[in-house]
Amino acid sequence: MVSFECDYIAGAHPEILKRLAETNMESLPGYGMDHYTASAKEKIKAACGCPDAEVEFLVGGTQTNAVIISTMLRDWEGVIAADSGHVNVHESGAIEYAGHKVLEIPGKNGKLEAEAVRQLLKKFYSDVTHDHMVFPGMVYISHPTEPGTLYSKTELEELSDLCHEYDIPLYLDGARLGYGLMSNESDLTLKDIARLVDVFYIGGTKVGALCGEAVVFTKNNKPAHFMTSVKKRGALLAKGRLLGIQFDTLFTNDLYFKISRHAIDMAERVKEIIREKGWEVYMDSPTNQQLILMTDEEMDRLGRTVVFDRWGIYDDKRTIVRLATSWSTTEEDIAVLADV
Repeated sequence: MVSFECDYIAGAHPEILKRLAETNMESLPGYGMDHYTASAKEKIKAACGCPDAEVEFLVGGTQTNAVIISTMLRDWEGVIAADSGHVNVHESGAIEYAGHKVLEIPGKNGKLEAEAVRQLLKKFYSDVTHDHMVFPGMVYISHPTEPGTLYSKTELEELSDLCHEYDIPLYLDGARLGYGLMSNESDLTLKDIARLVDVFYIGGTKVGALCGEAVVFTKNNKPAHFMTSVKKRGALLAKGRLLGIQFDTLFTNDLYFKISRHAIDMAERVKEIIREKGWEVYMDSPTNQQLILMTDEEMDRLGRTVVFDRWGIYDDKRTIVRLATSWSTTEEDIAVLADV
């Protein structure tokens, strides 16, 4: 059996494990106050072309989304997201649990359109009773999106301009950011993202790390006493070195981008196999997640040798199946899939 179930089926990239072993017996300060964490922050700021950015490390994607949204929003505000957005559908109500409503609007291929966001904002502020409503205080997007699609530079610029017009932050969830940046169809760079959004995170959990995400505040906008807020929300890692060492490794010699590119190369091979076998595509994705439609019989046959994710029910006869590649996908994995 080989697995294409998700992009965090493996532990960590060997280079990360090597660095963790090499530094294991060093006595270092806790809570990310060590020199490896400081080095990682400088390398990330350099990669973003944003020397004045503020970088912080959190333990996982849901914790990061909940912490960022709840610390940047005021009590009476909610966050705008696509109906398929991760914070809306796959985070167990973490945002609502923090006291903030997700204000969902229909997305297009998983993406928020600037005009749809504008219409929501105009409708809200034209309602004379809006003081009795949840104020839209942030725009949330992910890149790649939940189904693996990408924002173009133009689309991101339009969202950025709109958010600045209404003086609300644009937040980008980058759980799979490496795979988005290295896609053949991407016209965005890490520096573009740092310029256009107010806060984003660089995903490590799904891109080579054991765990961890790097949050980048780009506009001198990190909430006051941020570490205190992170700890209050149960997301502060005492052995912060674990996160610092991992990201210091990922951002040495372009490792983060190289392993992300590998996942994209493997995904292109998967797309070739999908075409050769005549499997029906649910939504075309230029990143590491491929979504196809399968009957129960087709899933039974695939499941004899391949582990995959049942992404959702499409209709009474077909299921949406996800095949995800990652930094750990091998040529042998691809060969098994081709032989199904």
